[in-house]
Amino acid sequence: MEEQFDYNGAIAELEKIAERVEDPATGLDEIDRCIKRSDELIGRCREYLRTARTKTDTL
Repeated sequence: MEEQFDYNGAIAELEKIAERVEDPATGLDEIDRCIKRSDELIGRCREYLRTARTKTDTL
């Protein structure tokens, strides 16, 4: 069984990532990890929204 995606949790994590990246003390390696994680989260959010739109269009 596939784990249910937590859209609100993903948005909250993206906000934390943005704060980390904006912090001048954050190193380049950490920024690189943040970018990779944010790409993953954004992709999952887009897919979630596409699925939700498809469901509402069929109603």
